[in-house]
Amino acid sequence: MAEPTAAARSVLAAAAAARQKGDRAGELALLDAAIGERPGDPHLLNARGMRALADGDHDTAVASFRAAAKADPREGVLWVNLASAYRAMGDDDGERQSLEQALDRNRLNFMAHFRLAELHQRRDERIPAAQSWGNVLQMAAGMEGLSPPLAAAIERGREFLQAHNARIAAEVDAQLGPMIAADPAAARRFTACVDHALGRRRVYRNECAGILYPFLPADEFFDRALFPWFERLEARTDAIRAEALALLAEGGESIRPYVRQDKGTPENKWSALDGSLDWSACFLWEYGARNEPVCARCPETVAALEALPRSHIPGKAPSAFFSILKPHAHIPAHTGVTNTRAIIHLPLVVPPACRFRVGGEIREWKVGEAFAFDDTIEHEAWNDSDEQRIVLILDGWNPHMSETEQALLTRFLAITDQA
Repeated sequence: MAEPTAAARSVLAAAAAARQKGDRAGELALLDAAIGERPGDPHLLNARGMRALADGDHDTAVASFRAAAKADPREGVLWVNLASAYRAMGDDDGERQSLEQALDRNRLNFMAHFRLAELHQRRDERIPAAQSWGNVLQMAAGMEGLSPPLAAAIERGREFLQAHNARIAAEVDAQLGPMIAADPAAARRFTACVDHALGRRRVYRNECAGILYPFLPADEFFDRALFPWFERLEARTDAIRAEALALLAEGGESIRPYVRQDKGTPENKWSALDGSLDWSACFLWEYGARNEPVCARCPETVAALEALPRSHIPGKAPSAFFSILKPHAHIPAHTGVTNTRAIIHLPLVVPPACRFRVGGEIREWKVGEAFAFDDTIEHEAWNDSDEQRIVLILDGWNPHMSETEQALLTRFLAITDQA
């Protein structure tokens, strides 16, 4: 919050002195009188809420914190305090909404993440609880001087996460044990993948924000020979380009910014592209879900994609979209989610002065020539021309994974989504 006024500071100091003396009535009188004169002061309202919370007067606490948050909606601590009041009165929905408001203001609000993890665990919402505790533990790892009660609560969260992962491991052993035993060569990398995902071992690796599959070759651009179906896709380039250009000419909501960050996300390398059509996308499939309106307008593209050996993981794959990079736009260096996939580009419209880097190699897109790369290796893109660049992007399995490994990983992801 902004610094309180001199008058508010005086009242808050007097109220604190009354509290230290055990003079509850005096503290209330000071706060109520000051709020009567300055009803929109968030500092006074917050102090009144804290007094009510200590007294077990939950209705007054909620009303006070809500008014404080309304007066200063950007201040995360007020939303966390409101969540505490809702929690005290047993209103889980009110608590959740207040914590989400705090995170909308700042995704790095540690106490909001911590309280949200406790809420999910208390409601036996196992998957979101595990995700939230993972966030808390990651943030807490860089913090010093945690109070003993907070450190103890975080340790209980760690124990919850360990128990959650142990349940998943038991399900993996029960459901996938026969498949693992039938193909020991595939099991070595898969077991390392599971152990890493469940926090049971460290793997030295490239940068990967999600599932890491250990011991796969760290290719930048994959060998074209690993994708014998590229020629079939490339043969449809003209028809696919025509459908992409028709979509762009029509415009509409199907074409949207590729980068769309959550509210409250701190300034970062994506901020310049957040909500911007400088880099836009039109999805045919997104995280395994088919976009029917777009697919209906692109029958040639759909036919080409459906003839390919794509991965099918509910809620995760396949994805396929037209990627549009406006003139003089730059996609900053970044890494992807998982090395179990290959990202394929089919260039459709490529003006001069466009280039793409993966690791230490820079290539120029060439219309109708597909390539595949491992997006967990740092990559970036430039369009230094005066025209837009259009590429069809799709995902498939990393070609170094066997069919058994693909099936095992698909089953494992289904287990984690249901645990």
